[in-house]
Amino acid sequence: MSMTDPIADLLTRIRNAGMAKHAKLDLPSSNLKIAIADVLKTQGYIKNYKTISDNKQGLLRIYLKFDDNQTHVIHEIKRVSTPGCRVYVTKDDVPRVKNGHGCSIISTSKGVLDDVSARQAQVGGEVICTIW
Repeated sequence: MSMTDPIADLLTRIRNAGMAKHAKLDLPSSNLKIAIADVLKTQGYIKNYKTISDNKQGLLRIYLKFDDNQTHVIHEIKRVSTPGCRVYVTKDDVPRVKNGHGCSIISTSKGVLDDVSARQAQVGGEVICTIW
């Protein structure tokens, strides 16, 4: 299996693990995935994450978050920009998700940010995904 889109793989694994009520998931690590996990944690969509070294590229372990009814807190997580079709926005076009109830994750010149931080920092960039 070739990994043409590791970010889509990350999002799919989070979605599937959430539906299966897994407490955590492990996947190959990368700087971009760690940055995305950091935004997800800051925004309250995951409990935590950590990196585990395995003498290869390392593992990223993500601890999923559920509400009191054991419902996964991520209702929907969607890839926006793909390797075949990149989606870029200017600082004025940073998308709002569900009227601010969700968030979009954007890869900017100032790092990987959520939509609110990108607006505050006055930067646009590549829209990686939306989540709510």
